[in-house]
Amino acid sequence: MEAPHFEIPCVILCGGKSSRMGEDKALLPFSNYQTLSQFQYERLKPFFKEIYLSSKTDKFNFEKNLILDKENLHSPIVALKNIFETLKNEDKIFIITVDTPFVKIETIEKIINNSQEYSITVAKTERIHNLCGVFHKSCLSFINKMLEEEIHKVGFLLKNSVTKELEFEDEDEFLNMNNKEEYLRAKTIII
Repeated sequence: MEAPHFEIPCVILCGGKSSRMGEDKALLPFSNYQTLSQFQYERLKPFFKEIYLSSKTDKFNFEKNLILDKENLHSPIVALKNIFETLKNEDKIFIITVDTPFVKIETIEKIINNSQEYSITVAKTERIHNLCGVFHKSCLSFINKMLEEEIHKVGFLLKNSVTKELEFEDEDEFLNMNNKEEYLRAKTIII
């Protein structure tokens, strides 16, 4: 079976503070790669027409497409604004965080294939995975309004947009590495 190829770009969010991890999780070693960000980038790159890392600085030591976020605030809403303004010719963008390395390509394909009529289409297991999904540029005006009002919650954006939550069964697929314990668990899964 031929691997899917998506006609939309993918942006991996790498600009978080990583405060619970105690160090920048995007730069942690993972699998056979020097960093988690390189692992995610190389893993997803073959499936998308373009792939980018969104970050505050160029902290990466591999060849990549980068979207620099110049704002001082660590906010995924600021990152989304910056991404849409940078990729202004794109209608839809697949967004994923650097710290969710187990989301399957089939899952991404299902999210993209079910995103036609929605502003936002995200994955849902026992909880909603706000930053694993397709975002349409029609969200940008509401994102700007949110920032004017200093609202930085992605959940607020989802609630106020035409959002589709797609159900998935496998909670482990969405393992999110927020602390050392989760990182160590993820490393045992990947080997």
